[in-house]
Amino acid sequence: MLLDKAAHAARDLSYKGIFMYQSGTNSRSIEITHMNAGQGEYSRIVMLDGLPQELLSQGSDIVIFSPRNEKVVIEKRRGKNLFPALLPVNLELVKASYKAKVTGQERVAGREGVIVLLEPRDDYRYGYRLLTDKEFGLLLKATTLNQQSEVIEQIAFNQLNLLNMSDMEWFKPHVDPGKPYVMEEEVPAGLAESPQDWNLEQLPPGYRQIDHIKRMVPGKKTAVNQLIFSDGLSSVSLFIEPLVKGARPKVGQTTVGPTNFYANVNHGHQIVVVGEVPQATVAQIANSVHFK
Repeated sequence: MLLDKAAHAARDLSYKGIFMYQSGTNSRSIEITHMNAGQGEYSRIVMLDGLPQELLSQGSDIVIFSPRNEKVVIEKRRGKNLFPALLPVNLELVKASYKAKVTGQERVAGREGVIVLLEPRDDYRYGYRLLTDKEFGLLLKATTLNQQSEVIEQIAFNQLNLLNMSDMEWFKPHVDPGKPYVMEEEVPAGLAESPQDWNLEQLPPGYRQIDHIKRMVPGKKTAVNQLIFSDGLSSVSLFIEPLVKGARPKVGQTTVGPTNFYANVNHGHQIVVVGEVPQATVAQIANSVHFK
């Protein structure tokens, strides 16, 4: 199956390339180096436009280096599949939520590709047009389509080279060594395992919780809970934190490109949901939070 081949190719092959991300009037070029020479999967992603930022990943662990205020802030991220590894190796959730069909061929970055259209089975997710490399299966281009089949986001290689290498010298951040490195503050494990006074009821169909992170945010005294949900392709984050006395709560819904935000107040807590999914999805996840 083409999707299965694409999911494995993104993780098994060694390659280097530049891809373009486009959403509305926002566009940026990104360089990726990825290696899997038998000792595991490593990648380095560098933003070539705008503010400098680098991502290093080993397996599913992602570390982000962001220069901010004369410091380099180091953050850890989980639960987000990065291009071209957008497809999970286990495609069961994707098959349950999308219908796949081959619709044609296209040439990108000098390589011939096959187009696979993923049509959502309901209104809780966007559609996707994926172009996979004819020879190796690697995802060359991913287009996100809204409910009217309009393009709202696109990622595509414009340069791509397959590599044969084992040298790991490239796997390190190239940020200013003169700036201090600051690790994002994490909640100690014991505190992170404290019992919660809420649960989730009736998530949108097809979505499963894949991670729960508890971390301190600068300027806030209490930890913020972040829960990550996925249908295998789309990813949504739910943030829950106690309302601070005197702070103005956020309430309402906003759309920026393919991303929808939904905020409400529940039982003295600020609830915020954000994801590249339709409005109905973020609203239902926010309203699924039930306090005991």
